[in-house]
Amino acid sequence: MKFQVLPVLFLALIATGSAQVPDTQAAEQAGAVLFRDNCARYHGANLEGTKKAPALAELRKKKHWTDEKITGRILNGAGKKMPPFRDSLSKEQIQQVIAYLRAENRPTPPPASQQE
Repeated sequence: MKFQVLPVLFLALIATGSAQVPDTQAAEQAGAVLFRDNCARYHGANLEGTKKAPALAELRKKKHWTDEKITGRILNGAGKKMPPFRDSLSKEQIQQVIAYLRAENRPTPPPASQQE
């Protein structure tokens, strides 16, 4: 009986893991749009940094920049250089921006609409 349960457990784990990929991709894509609309004019469209704000392209490789630290920076800002986004981004949106920043193959956001 034990051995009959193992294949079912294995298939369930595979199905659960593959179900998370579209959610991650959707979060990364949503984060790309949020970054484009809120951050790119400061940090650069390709996260390369500008005179106004530092580069974020390599942020995913910097272990000291935990999700909690990034969330705090987005919520509270950083002195006079970065405004807080506490009132303009939800916790879910912040997680989407973080997913985008952490993505190995960052998605390209669609062009901003002309009405913006």
